[in-house]
Amino acid sequence: MSNTFVLSPVDRRASEGHLPRLREGTLRRQRLLRRLAQTTHVPLVLIVAPAGFGKTTLLAHWLQDDPRPVAWLTLEAADDRPERLIASLARAFGEPADLTLAELAYAVERREDPFVLVLDDHHHLRSPEALELIAMIADAVPPGSQLVVAGREEPALPIGRLRAQGRLIDLWARDLVMTRREAATMLSLADLDLPPDDVNVLLDRTEGWPAGLYLAALSLRDRRDVHKAVARFGGDDRLLSDYLRDELLAGLDEQALGFLQRTSVLDELSGPVCDAVLDRTGSGTVLREMSRSNLLVVPLDSADASYRYHALLRGMLRAELRRTDPRSEAELHRRASRWYAAAGDEDRAIDHAIAAGDVARAGTLLWSTAAARVLDGRGSDVRRRLDRFSADQIASQPALALTAAAHHLALGERDLVEHWTAVAERGLPGSDSPLVAGAELMRASVGRSGLGAMRADAARAYAGLPAESPWRSLCCLLLGVGTHLEGDAAGARPHLEEGARRGAIAAPSVQGLCLAQLALLAIDAGDWEQGPLLAVRARSQIERVGLDGHATAALVLAVSALVRAHRDRVEDAQADRRRATDLLAQLVDYVPWYDAEARVVLARAALRLGDVTGTRTLLAEASRALARTEDAVVLRTWIAEVREQVEAFAVTELVGPSSLTTAELRVLALMPTHLSFREMGRRLHVSANTIKTHAHAVYRKLDVCSRSEAVVRARSTGLLDT
Repeated sequence: MSNTFVLSPVDRRASEGHLPRLREGTLRRQRLLRRLAQTTHVPLVLIVAPAGFGKTTLLAHWLQDDPRPVAWLTLEAADDRPERLIASLARAFGEPADLTLAELAYAVERREDPFVLVLDDHHHLRSPEALELIAMIADAVPPGSQLVVAGREEPALPIGRLRAQGRLIDLWARDLVMTRREAATMLSLADLDLPPDDVNVLLDRTEGWPAGLYLAALSLRDRRDVHKAVARFGGDDRLLSDYLRDELLAGLDEQALGFLQRTSVLDELSGPVCDAVLDRTGSGTVLREMSRSNLLVVPLDSADASYRYHALLRGMLRAELRRTDPRSEAELHRRASRWYAAAGDEDRAIDHAIAAGDVARAGTLLWSTAAARVLDGRGSDVRRRLDRFSADQIASQPALALTAAAHHLALGERDLVEHWTAVAERGLPGSDSPLVAGAELMRASVGRSGLGAMRADAARAYAGLPAESPWRSLCCLLLGVGTHLEGDAAGARPHLEEGARRGAIAAPSVQGLCLAQLALLAIDAGDWEQGPLLAVRARSQIERVGLDGHATAALVLAVSALVRAHRDRVEDAQADRRRATDLLAQLVDYVPWYDAEARVVLARAALRLGDVTGTRTLLAEASRALARTEDAVVLRTWIAEVREQVEAFAVTELVGPSSLTTAELRVLALMPTHLSFREMGRRLHVSANTIKTHAHAVYRKLDVCSRSEAVVRARSTGLLDT
């Protein structure tokens, strides 16, 4: 320590005592040291953070290069008595120990040479008299001098006023955490050289807490498989647990320790939820006090309403709870689940029910939220939670089995939908169960027994579901599709419109399918204004919520391909067609009507794009799928119409039309207009000669001699509208 004008040997050892333990952290201080060095004009420096953040180390490195004389007092509990504190401060300034407070303040204020007074471990001062003394000293510090207060708790000083007046610089735990580069340097100096990914894991687990990183290095550096040890490192590590007990928890009474352990089941803490879990009152006050004390309790807002424990502290507390009182842990999770369910936080309610081992409650909660998750693209949430149960546990609860069926429905896995639906039905207590409607809906969704049975199951499910259930939108889709494909277009429209309306928010995937089906209804009616508008809405909806990559979006993209091909947006239509085909390939043995309809629509688009071979292939695939749905009369009509158009091509001409390029198709689309080749070129941004070349290629491939003959032949084969 440079130019220390009064500093006892005991105080010096205290100020340097943390250096050996966290010496590897000194390199990280450069950014903080620069910040401190630039604020020598600010009279008060406040550093507040729990143990292990390197407060003392930081101060020692800052002040060893500061030219001003330094007085360093490491405070103890005995200094909480004002007379002792006055005596200690007086000796530090070379004054008589029997000064009064006013005399001490005057002695500080009249010093001409700038100095630094460090009060380390300030958290030992709790009495109002001692805190008032510190406040007076802070007011008495002359220009150019600084009072540095460091400790584990926020001192009772007018921090807000001082900050507003520009008389305070404050550093907190968030300022002292390590960056990734600093963490890597520290670990390396501790003889633990890790790849970047492992450094990131440790930085995430420790949240940049220097002591946590250093203890991780000590614990891991002699492990045989360091990578695996890094993955398992947490609050239950022996070295870390011992440190947390000694440095953070040692001064707590049994009641405070019990509060910490029992509330460690919560990932987010608030007064109301802690009261509910502990069956007590006053938790909000306890949390507020703990967040300002020597604990790793992190405020999540500025209103002292929400907190969390540092990940390592929480891990250590949960391990202790599980070791000492496992039965209590399950009950605490059950209480948390009930509280969160009542508060409308379904995710946490489910997670706590699972953690409590309450399979029945978890199943009920999962099924109650499955529709919203499955139908808006959050199926991964459902899968993640289902993975926490064994197959036997899922089978033991009809609600869980139905949730599994719904999850596989979204993935297009029909056999698994049927399996879990059958399992759920075997476990249902009777026809009065509210889960019966869910089973009927799952059965309707796979359409195993034809369109008539699908409509009947969907109608019963609709009647049995709550009025606002998102599942009702799926019922409407199935009712509308079944009615449409059986030949009643007028009867289908109200169901599909209701499904689109209900699915707008809660079930966007269903809304997209309802709109796509309505687009097909409009196109069949010859309404090529409304049909494309509905197709665009369907596509926009699934893209907006990120569902355009889901396998069950194939039909929406197929309808988009048909509309874009009809509008001669050849490249876009080809892109939609490829994506729809790729998605269909993911649906192995899926719902028959869906498979057949998507392939017929793609066949119509392919024919419009001049791909006769592709059209024939798609028609054959659609026919095979249709063999399992004999009552889909509309699909059979579509297949017959497209096949008739395909047959209009003579066998010897198949190679010609099917080999039209994208550029040639674009020129063909303009041939029925009054535009000249030059005008076509301007519209397509190419030269008139290029248009003429493409036109002659079209004539050759269609085996015609003129523009008018090309239009007639293209219309007869479906390449152009009549």
